[in-house]
Amino acid sequence: MRQRRAMAKAITLLESTRADHRLQADELLTALLPHTGKSFRLGISGVPGVGKSTFIEALGLYLIQQGHRVAVLAVDPSSTVSGGSILGDKTRMEMLSVHEKAYIRPSPSSGTLGGVAEKTREAMLVCEAAGYDVVIVETVGVGQSETAVANMTDMFVLMQLPNAGDDLQAIKKGVMELADLVVINKVDLDPDAATRARAQITSSLRLLGLHGNPDHMHHDTAIWHPQVIQLSALHAQGVDSFWAKVLEFKNLQTTNGKWDTRRQKQALAWMWERIDAGLKQAFAQHPAVKDLLPKLTQDVLEGRLAASTAARNMLAAQMN
Repeated sequence: MRQRRAMAKAITLLESTRADHRLQADELLTALLPHTGKSFRLGISGVPGVGKSTFIEALGLYLIQQGHRVAVLAVDPSSTVSGGSILGDKTRMEMLSVHEKAYIRPSPSSGTLGGVAEKTREAMLVCEAAGYDVVIVETVGVGQSETAVANMTDMFVLMQLPNAGDDLQAIKKGVMELADLVVINKVDLDPDAATRARAQITSSLRLLGLHGNPDHMHHDTAIWHPQVIQLSALHAQGVDSFWAKVLEFKNLQTTNGKWDTRRQKQALAWMWERIDAGLKQAFAQHPAVKDLLPKLTQDVLEGRLAASTAARNMLAAQMN
């Protein structure tokens, strides 16, 4: 199963929207499930240009030197106009992409919100079953909506630039509350700005810990408190310190029992995610909805009917 071609075909099957392929994919997942769950799942997010691909390559090469096998699931944004996606992450990880102990799979987001592709969870299981003990999920990097990756990984890392703008711009509350570790990259460009950013974000994380995510409450020493570190991915400086923090996080989460709880939440989130997608697909294929859709769509376009009313009418037709 460690053959890249077999993995690529398996993930392609999982990503297929054909009904017969979906049945085969379900059988495949059931067969793979006993061989999954033993890897460390690392989610990495950040705005375009923050250096995610450069950092992932530096980290991947470092981990391979430490005896690990690394899989990277990179998600590229799909065009809202053409529907296409560049899928160019392999070209930005030249050394890692050709290494025999690494596997890189770019996938289009295909309009899926949350910064990940629809079948990222399934692709992760294929990588785990193939023997990759570190699976990295790189998100599309589009902003504050990138929270889905936090629900499918063991640790969520948010990358920031040292001079990304004003304090509030650098501290996006929605995604910052979910971060287990904040990495300020490109510290070599402006060390002073990186130091200021680290102080500001550390202060904000402490404030969010007191009033936000209960899993990050600072008065409890038995749980992990989000931290901020600096590094330069381009020069591979600080990668060892980053991985030391990851191991520290893993050891603490395992000791306090939150590791297993987080994995269980991941499984339930995956189940409800697929239920939502299945309901939407079944709704679109319902005969009554198909009959009403052209007329109601035209009514909404021409201003004769409110969109909310049209939606309720189609939902009522589907239930009858």
